Amino acid sequence: MKQGKIIKVSGPLVVASGMQEANIQDICRVGDLGLIGEIIEMRRDQASIQVYEETSGLGPGEPVETTGRPLSVELGPGLLSQMFDGIQRPLERFQSETESDFLIRGVQLPNLDREAKWAFVPSLSVGHRVEAGDIVGTVQETHLVEHRIMVPVGIEGRLTKIAAGSYSVEDTVYEVEQADGSVFSGSLMQTWPVRKGRPFAQKLIPLEPLVTGQRVIDTFFPVTKGGAAAVPGPFGAGKTVVQHQVAKFADVDIVIYVGCGERGNEMTDVLHEFPELLDPATGQSIMQRTVLIANTSNMPVAAREASIYTGITIAEYFRDMGYSVAIMADSTSRWAEALREMSGRLEEMPGDEGYPAYLGSRIAEYYERAGRVKTLGSSEREGSITAIGAVSPPGGDISEPVTQNTLRIVKVFWGLDAQLAQRRHFPAINWLSSYSLYLDEVGASIDRREGLAWAEKVTKAMTILQKESELQEIVRLVGLDSLSERDRLTMNTAKMLREDYLQQNAFDEVDTFTSFRKQVVLLTNILTFDEEANKALDLGAYLQEIMEGTVELRDRLARSKFIHEDRLEEIETLHQTVKDCLHHIVAQGGLDNEGD
Repeated sequence: MKQGKIIKVSGPLVVASGMQEANIQDICRVGDLGLIGEIIEMRRDQASIQVYEETSGLGPGEPVETTGRPLSVELGPGLLSQMFDGIQRPLERFQSETESDFLIRGVQLPNLDREAKWAFVPSLSVGHRVEAGDIVGTVQETHLVEHRIMVPVGIEGRLTKIAAGSYSVEDTVYEVEQADGSVFSGSLMQTWPVRKGRPFAQKLIPLEPLVTGQRVIDTFFPVTKGGAAAVPGPFGAGKTVVQHQVAKFADVDIVIYVGCGERGNEMTDVLHEFPELLDPATGQSIMQRTVLIANTSNMPVAAREASIYTGITIAEYFRDMGYSVAIMADSTSRWAEALREMSGRLEEMPGDEGYPAYLGSRIAEYYERAGRVKTLGSSEREGSITAIGAVSPPGGDISEPVTQNTLRIVKVFWGLDAQLAQRRHFPAINWLSSYSLYLDEVGASIDRREGLAWAEKVTKAMTILQKESELQEIVRLVGLDSLSERDRLTMNTAKMLREDYLQQNAFDEVDTFTSFRKQVVLLTNILTFDEEANKALDLGAYLQEIMEGTVELRDRLARSKFIHEDRLEEIETLHQTVKDCLHHIVAQGGLDNEGD
């Protein structure tokens, strides 16, 4: 270890001299307490260190030791259902060891539990040739997830030893004889530097839709497995709830939730809600496939900057096993604020609104680590990371730098609208300003797989909503009565789409999640009503007759979203009921006219 001494302390930034043999990104032990820090700048023999713990009480002259290693995470059994801080300290174990509800400074704990024993089952035998990424065996970490033990990057050779048994993460479970004659001893655990993306064999085009159970997202603004989405919106518009809903219900194998600079009560909600939610396939708690990373607004700001990288590195590890992973970052604005604070203390030249000039490249680096890939290893495996980042622009102004730099990278924009939220329309995703560049591919993929005219239905529904926006301008100027009957019918259909389809109650046990099959039926019924009502107008029926004759029918269509998935046939039968009801209105109108 190389040693220097502190010459300056400025909040989380510490400057030490005598560090000429250290490198940028080295982890240091700072001061007599041995606080964890990372070198972020070198000037001659002086190192600028961002410290991941509270620096009050540190003073000039105290020692600084560099470990010579970058900030890394430990990857192995024991990650799932755990809660870590921004630099992967296990918060529950930290609390029990220190008997404190606060992070005691200078306390060092291993990131993964060294005492826990895991039942290792080999999948290869002695004599097999292995390369980086090959799966040598498995550990059943939770009921939902089989943890696949992989050969680390840079290791290739012949297996000379492997045995089933109960091991801790540090025990040697297999040995590989390499070409140069050296023997690599492999354990259940490997480490990886967080700021370096894990390698893969090939990046693939993401095509498969990520079904979230949120109708406005799955129908109009879908994201693919391996895609990237941003959720910008003002305070109170529902960013966190949207992310919680996706984390709970998205059809992925693993969820990584990063609470980055958000309020502590939001992480508390996650901790209380997630263990009670059951995985629909197995009936087990979804915490068994979830990793939580908490770096709330009252925790050290420097660790907030690291938390995003810790999360994406853990996501890449599970991706390499062949799993589909979703990572939620809530919120990247708070992460950018941490960058701005550290940049200001380093006295760097500020860019837009005081953010560092490299803000755009840092955001791009993060989102570029998402994607669908062919993994390393001799066997064919695919894995994906879907990155969904919340952005909290001050005052809801999406022209600010963090939002704009994010939108340049991601392909899906779920724009939250404060006015919709005030009208109690949730999710408050504005269907006129949001977009998804995956919409065409997803529509074509669903049409091929399901044999549906889904893309056509989505286009028709969006056209109706856009037409309503145009008609509302006329209504505001000259009133509703100035519209033709056909335009008033369009306004009514748009209202049904908004209130009976797009609006979704996250706290209703049925409406909180809608399967894709149910979404198809609900949307088809509303569009069938519009189609049949337009035909009725063509055949001479009056709008008033249609509206008065379909009061009960429209009420049933509105309530159908609260019908449980098990009784889907009840909603499907409404399709024919809609046709019969409007045919009856047309026939009745004809009889009345004959009577006249």
